[in-house]
Amino acid sequence: MRASNRVRAIGAVLGVVVLGAVGSPTTIGAGMGSELKPGPIDPSVIAPAEQLGKAFAMVAAHIRPCVVSVYTEKTVKLNLPQFAFPFGDDVFRQFFGNQFPIPQDRQPGPREFRGEQHGMGSGMVLDKEGHILTNYHVVRDTDDLKVQLADKRQFEAEVVGVDPKTDVAVVRIKGRIPDDLPAITLGDSDALHVGDLVMAIGAPFGLAQTVTEGIISATGRSGVGVADYEDFLQTDTPINPGNSGGPLVNMRGEVIGMNSAIATGIGQFAGVGFAIPSAMIKTMLPKLIKGEKVVRGQLGVMIQNVSKDLATQFKLSEPKGALVAQVNKDSPAEAAGIKAGDVIVRYDGRDVEDSGNLRNLVSGTAPGAKVKIDIVRDGGKQTVSATIATQIGEAAAAAPPEEGATMLSNLGLSVQTLTPDLARQLGVRAENGVVITDVTEGSAASLAGLQKGDVIVETARQPVANVEDLDRLLPKGKGNVLFLVRRQDASLFVVLQPK
Repeated sequence: MRASNRVRAIGAVLGVVVLGAVGSPTTIGAGMGSELKPGPIDPSVIAPAEQLGKAFAMVAAHIRPCVVSVYTEKTVKLNLPQFAFPFGDDVFRQFFGNQFPIPQDRQPGPREFRGEQHGMGSGMVLDKEGHILTNYHVVRDTDDLKVQLADKRQFEAEVVGVDPKTDVAVVRIKGRIPDDLPAITLGDSDALHVGDLVMAIGAPFGLAQTVTEGIISATGRSGVGVADYEDFLQTDTPINPGNSGGPLVNMRGEVIGMNSAIATGIGQFAGVGFAIPSAMIKTMLPKLIKGEKVVRGQLGVMIQNVSKDLATQFKLSEPKGALVAQVNKDSPAEAAGIKAGDVIVRYDGRDVEDSGNLRNLVSGTAPGAKVKIDIVRDGGKQTVSATIATQIGEAAAAAPPEEGATMLSNLGLSVQTLTPDLARQLGVRAENGVVITDVTEGSAASLAGLQKGDVIVETARQPVANVEDLDRLLPKGKGNVLFLVRRQDASLFVVLQPK
């Protein structure tokens, strides 16, 4: 194309673009110039935004002096066979730094490698005595611990108390405590609502005193896989590696959570972060500050979530609450009159959403406390009182098997009346019932999670002592079947559905 043609073609394209924007291709310069001229700003329009910005700035100025950076160091030992690294030693140096000693000789036999592994997180000053709140995973197995205040002063510190089950730890400044330590105020996380504005302060990627803002996007999150006891606040506030242990703050400058985890497949913020609520932290702080072990309450039940099918079977208006699959002998639950098949819907004045929610509520109750528990039994509501015991062992909530089954004749099950000899043979711990002796691979029973050795002890809320009882109690036509199954020391309800 000749140059003149190219110019005309470009001009034509520009003319179309500018025409759509300002109306005439012959006034390109004038049109663009008028668009670039800044217009007036109405102060009354931007006043709310300015006021919100001032609020964020005020909260940040209030809380930042209370936030510290936590530096950890530990010696890592590796016993590796002696060999030449095919791709060089860069991978080891990247992980451990240049101090990682790579031996130059190549003698046979294993060699011990030592290196210093460094970590960094965040924390917040709790009191004038130098106690600092952070995550357990930040200070776990550390050999050397330092904290740096907002004004860059750095101090040696020591771990005072930890609770791995909630990922909470308290450390304390060693030696002389500064007289001017500012301390946080723990707020009420139970008063939060989805949509509330919050701010996070910490050291993401080592960038100390970084402030980010967002909202509470959910509450009561569990099953994240970070700790045994989870009741997380979920936020879209940007938090990243290094924020762990730092505060999540409401617009009154109160700490309502401790940033702990992010949901991401790429190792950095992807819109979903989790913080331990202040309500959970408050219950254990007195013990942790004293270096004592956190003592949890125990009700003595095994529980499971309520599915839609279970809600129908147990005459519930909605699939909420915690279904009692088993009541332990000589437990507070047994003394209170709670039975297998009861659905706990309210505990100590608080609604129970699911089994994880109840587990957190009970564990946070002081042993010896007397609580009111609302249950649904056979469609009717009752209230019982229980005196909570000290937790002596962790029993995971019974997980319901996958939904989906057919009538017993089509389930792929082989069953047999349980006898004492058969119980010993199979290693089951039930006195009466029908034991499952085989499950056809790929059958509906297999897909439902039933296993060889499971003992069916109830059908349709009626006891099953033998195969004859089971046959008699099973519905003759189509319809859902409710089993209570015993598996080792645990019990769980299973709804079997015909296709």
